[in-house]
Amino acid sequence: MVFSGSKNTLGGDRAQARAGAEPPCLFPTHTRRAIADRMTQITLRRPDDWHLHLRDGAVLRAVTPETARHFGRAIIMPNLVPPVVTGAQAEAYRERIRAAIPEGSGFTPLMTLYLTEETDPADVARAHAEGIVTAVKLYPAGATTNSASGVRDFDKVRPVLETMAEHGIPLCVHGEVVDADIDIFDREAVFIDRVLDPIRRATPGLRVVMEHITTKDGVDYARAGGDTLGATITTHHLVINRNHILVGGIKPHYYCLPVAKRESHREALVAAATSGDASFFLGTDSAPHTDPNKESACGCAGCFTATNTLSILAEVFEAAGALDRLEAFTSLNGPAFYGLEPNADTVTLSKGPAVAYPPKLQTGDGPVTLFDPGFPLHWSVG
Repeated sequence: MVFSGSKNTLGGDRAQARAGAEPPCLFPTHTRRAIADRMTQITLRRPDDWHLHLRDGAVLRAVTPETARHFGRAIIMPNLVPPVVTGAQAEAYRERIRAAIPEGSGFTPLMTLYLTEETDPADVARAHAEGIVTAVKLYPAGATTNSASGVRDFDKVRPVLETMAEHGIPLCVHGEVVDADIDIFDREAVFIDRVLDPIRRATPGLRVVMEHITTKDGVDYARAGGDTLGATITTHHLVINRNHILVGGIKPHYYCLPVAKRESHREALVAAATSGDASFFLGTDSAPHTDPNKESACGCAGCFTATNTLSILAEVFEAAGALDRLEAFTSLNGPAFYGLEPNADTVTLSKGPAVAYPPKLQTGDGPVTLFDPGFPLHWSVG
């Protein structure tokens, strides 16, 4: 990582962090002003996105360039309709993505398979060995968008999990239970106790990514999980809490699954992301839905952050006094967990006047609204 501007000015903040002090709140302007003149440019290894939705068809063609512009690689979610459940389907989907990547871009989609109770362990092993898939995705049935084909009986997928452990294939987990008697704000903590911990105990060596963690419970479990456990954190969960969705009227473009939690959980996520701890890395969960599908009586879950993620993250890390740890979160920790080298090329973020991102991305299926963090973005990719 290369900084331009005043150097060696964050030592006091780092010392406080080592002593256990809470990172500064993202929003107070006095905190932001205190840091404002310290860094004006940052050069990072090109980031990766370890959790991304590209959809298909016209939306795929519109959103893929947004990620390819800034990211080197991305783990692509398989929850299409119908879902991507075989190696052959993953290969075909990869070709559709490649066709949407702008000429000259070095972006690489890393494919996943959607785990079902009928998944063939041999197909998983073969697709991984042939370089078609990088990981397998576990959706509890009914947990999120297009998850109806997910797992209900975890005993039925044990042979697949054992094969994955044997071959070093990571399992990416949407960590929520969907029982009707479990409050939506408690789904993650209950999933850890009832599902994830038993799976890991029953399948030693299985590499697991807790995707889009949203609670202090998730942070604590990931931090204590050792080398075979990692966790992604989204851009939007570092910014919003549940009040942002509900107070002053429903905000459909802040609605996502897992749903944002109370402020104390957001603070725990910021502390984890900005800590430099190798357990945590960026997975945006950028999830485009056209406006009619978001702005309705039963709107879809997902925030579209691909376009402005790096700008938002720079603001978050700056406010936490942790710009020197941004590269670890965006560019180093994820490749290390997946056994890959960091990207060789770099991106540079510069600080200047507030960036005016377009509020919507136009697609052939209709407009997609960009996630609005609710504060000015002064960092942009040069």
